[in-house]
Amino acid sequence: MYKMMTPGPTQVKENVRLARARECGNPDLDEAFFDFYKETCELISQLLHTQNETLILGGEGILGLEAACASLTEPGDRALVLDNGIFGEGFADFVSLYGGIPEMYTVDGKNPIDVQALEKFLEKNHDYKYATLVHCDTPSGILNDIGTLCPLLKKYGILTVVDAVSSMFGEEVRVDDSEIDIVCGGSQKAVSAPPGLTFVTVSADAKKAMAERKTPIASFYANLQIFEGYYEKKWFPYTMPISDIYGLRAAMENIAADKGMLARHAKIAKECRELLTEAGIKLYLQSGFSSTVTVFDVPEGTTAQEILDIMRKERHILLAGSFGSLAGKVVRIGHMGSNANEKDMAETMEALLQTLKKLGVELKGR
Repeated sequence: MYKMMTPGPTQVKENVRLARARECGNPDLDEAFFDFYKETCELISQLLHTQNETLILGGEGILGLEAACASLTEPGDRALVLDNGIFGEGFADFVSLYGGIPEMYTVDGKNPIDVQALEKFLEKNHDYKYATLVHCDTPSGILNDIGTLCPLLKKYGILTVVDAVSSMFGEEVRVDDSEIDIVCGGSQKAVSAPPGLTFVTVSADAKKAMAERKTPIASFYANLQIFEGYYEKKWFPYTMPISDIYGLRAAMENIAADKGMLARHAKIAKECRELLTEAGIKLYLQSGFSSTVTVFDVPEGTTAQEILDIMRKERHILLAGSFGSLAGKVVRIGHMGSNANEKDMAETMEALLQTLKKLGVELKGR
């Protein structure tokens, strides 16, 4: 077996695993489970500092992103896709899939989206129904400032859809302060529950836009409106994965009790970057480093696969490569959620540096 130090899925604590082993009732008919589901949703809203309703969906994080676009997009709607990473760019596919017209705002992928430059663009270009953006783009680790970008977009009357799947609970997400209309999270990143659930928090403005549609939402499963009134009706649109939700609740209670969570993520991320830099290993990004994932360039003379293979087979630690335009060019270390602890990170970094030395990479000070 290996130690999982990837940027999702992450290590899962024992109490989360045990929660998933609870005896199952019938989530379609058990009124107590409707209370449990609603209370879990309210806890997530509380942890995200919002009065907005949260919904837990039975599917991996991508479902939340697609459901946000499906629920907002009507044929011909223009959407602004803020793109400085692979997942940022990917939002355009969801917009197009539901008949919308994506307009790309593509900038340097090694730095965060510049707020002032975006404002200059919006002064002349702001006829969009909604904008999509990624808080932390996992393939590169870039972190965008949703606390300033989303209020700027709202200033121009643009709804916002934020992918916070790999940042949430490793970076601060304050939904109401940031005026985010739909924010999407996932169970398998810093939440540190197994893959299989996504959750979305939906503002009153987003609900109004859905209610005022002239055409029906072109999906059933990726449709946020179908949950309307679920608690009062005691009716879910599909059978809820009850064991997964038991586990998610335990993970959220772990987060609520972890008062030093964000500070610990920031400290471990900083130490990770400093250690790599001091050893002469080049970080992929120039700025905008996330506290949940560190990405470094593959040194000359070796390959990403060689590094990953030795780490997994000889050191029993699982790291990750990347994909898309970054495939084979970088290696990613996930220090999010349960991974973000000093012991595992120290073991991981020592093993990584020894692996690089074994592959003939010349390290400074080693």
